Amino acid sequence: MKLDSDDFELFGVPRRFEQDRGALDARWRALQAEVHPDRFVGEGGAAQRVAMQWAVRVNEAYQRLKDPLRRGALLCELAGTSIDAERNTAMPGPFLIQQMAWRESLDEADTVEAVNALNDEVAEHHRKGLAELQRLIDTDHDFPAAARQVRALMFVERFASDIDRRLEQLGQ
Repeated sequence: MKLDSDDFELFGVPRRFEQDRGALDARWRALQAEVHPDRFVGEGGAAQRVAMQWAVRVNEAYQRLKDPLRRGALLCELAGTSIDAERNTAMPGPFLIQQMAWRESLDEADTVEAVNALNDEVAEHHRKGLAELQRLIDTDHDFPAAARQVRALMFVERFASDIDRRLEQLGQ
């Protein structure tokens, strides 16, 4: 293993959006077994510190690879297309209109049923958005469009968190 390997190389998986979660989980367990600091107890403090660095590196890579949105962002970055989510918040008009309609629906929702219906709609939009992201990356190799899709899905995930908070307020 090389510390400067990208996450896909580190895990020995293809550099693509679609990943087998079971394979990622199994590879994570195998890598952790290799680098766990407890395996290096008899080799002194320096070896344990290096093992700890490796364990952290493996965990960070696993967190990125298992999360579809973070994986998509990583693939865009590796292809030379920055997500730039902090500074680039421009979204297409229809997407912004959808966001405003959802926000208004959430503000007006006063029952658990109404919020759950909105939650279902947003979850379906998220599912379709991830499928679109997979197509943009794995089939079309259109990383600028994929970066825009990642940014849009970040908004959707943030809004889904707002829905969860609203459900908590309603006692659900």
